[in-house]
Amino acid sequence: MTRVTPVERHAVDDLSALPDDFVWGAATAAYQIEGAVGEGGRAPSIWDTFSHTPGAVDNGDTGDEACDHYHRWPEDIALMRQLGLGAYRFSIAWPRVVPEADGRVNPAGLAFYDRLTDALLEAGITPFATLYHWDLPQAQQDRGGWPERATAERFGEYAAVVADRLADRITDWTTLNEPLCSAWIGHLEGRMAPGLTDLTAAVRASYHLHLGHGLAVQALRAANPRVRVGIVNNLSPCEPATDSEADRAAARRADGHTNRWWLDPIHGRGYPEDMTQLYGVDLPVRGGDLATIATPLDWLGLNYYFRFVVADDPSGAAPYIRQVPGPGPRRTAMDWEVHGDGLEQLLLRLTDDYGARRIHVTENGSAYHDTVAPDGRVHDPERTAYLEEHLAACARAVKQGAPLAGYFAWSLMDNFEWAYGYDKRFGLVHVDYPTQRRTIKTSGRRYAELIAAHRSRTGGA
Repeated sequence: MTRVTPVERHAVDDLSALPDDFVWGAATAAYQIEGAVGEGGRAPSIWDTFSHTPGAVDNGDTGDEACDHYHRWPEDIALMRQLGLGAYRFSIAWPRVVPEADGRVNPAGLAFYDRLTDALLEAGITPFATLYHWDLPQAQQDRGGWPERATAERFGEYAAVVADRLADRITDWTTLNEPLCSAWIGHLEGRMAPGLTDLTAAVRASYHLHLGHGLAVQALRAANPRVRVGIVNNLSPCEPATDSEADRAAARRADGHTNRWWLDPIHGRGYPEDMTQLYGVDLPVRGGDLATIATPLDWLGLNYYFRFVVADDPSGAAPYIRQVPGPGPRRTAMDWEVHGDGLEQLLLRLTDDYGARRIHVTENGSAYHDTVAPDGRVHDPERTAYLEEHLAACARAVKQGAPLAGYFAWSLMDNFEWAYGYDKRFGLVHVDYPTQRRTIKTSGRRYAELIAAHRSRTGGA
């Protein structure tokens, strides 16, 4: 029996505040785990192109094989059952379903997600499907990608195809995962696919991602009015590095760039005026667009990893800020500060400032340098503590009125971590990539204990 430390005991006590029907899950993304990039009629995505670009990804890693989930998904569902998960958040790969720009549907791609959905339901695990987790078909990129309105329109059509096949069984849907990363990191900073560094392209991409989101919400509800639809944003508290007026203004800009730009439009507030002036890029708005973008949602998804501590940097690029290390002494392998209070702050902000009626923490996790010990186990006490502290933050927010309905650990298993390749391990399950052997880590076993403890107290699912 694992010894319960004072921190663990505090976390267990606090979790009693979570609702009886709290959703306990884990999350993944298609390109990060599926592999089989040339099988089943799948065509290349922008991440296939980017990861095969020399120097783009650490160690020259690609998602060609990843975790081979495309073939090993029954084993992975068995792992979910061992963990006691009630839900699994996964993404559907657009280039598997509609591989080319001509709109033709690939039956084999839909059939894969059909089988996965049925197997999850048979296992008693609720599927939470994400329509877009960054893997735009390369054929769409070749026609201009997200900076072009046509991509938003094609996304709505793709959503309709998927919904027609799966919305009779999948109730909970996410349109976009972290559009900030797609627009800002992919089009402005160049550190993610498609690897551009163009402010105009980035702002236009952000707009068309939002438009595509609204069109997808409408397509999902047209297929089944009973579905519950949300969008997932990665948010961060933004704090000034000093109390100087310049740094406080920088923190306000950072908040606009990181949070308000992504939250205001979907809540019917339009785009923040201070940021549109700062970017100096005309948004390609047409009549009815803003209403489509603000189509009411059933829930909000929050991905949280770190807070931003920023200083003014007038010599840089928009938004003219420089991130400085957070003051906390503990850091993950990503060099991210461990700051559980930030999750509590964001949950309360979504509740108080945006009137959220239902929230899911759709990603939260930490990377460490995990190895398999001689006893065959993977001991990861730092991740275990991280998990407990952030779940305790969730419970504190619930006590203060946050309508938190679920938590999805990032991630179910170690995987291809985008531009960081395979060195950064976030999983509750360790993956030995040469053999594809899966091993539940200590953190995964602890998560299973916490899930079981909550259910035993509440009778929850």
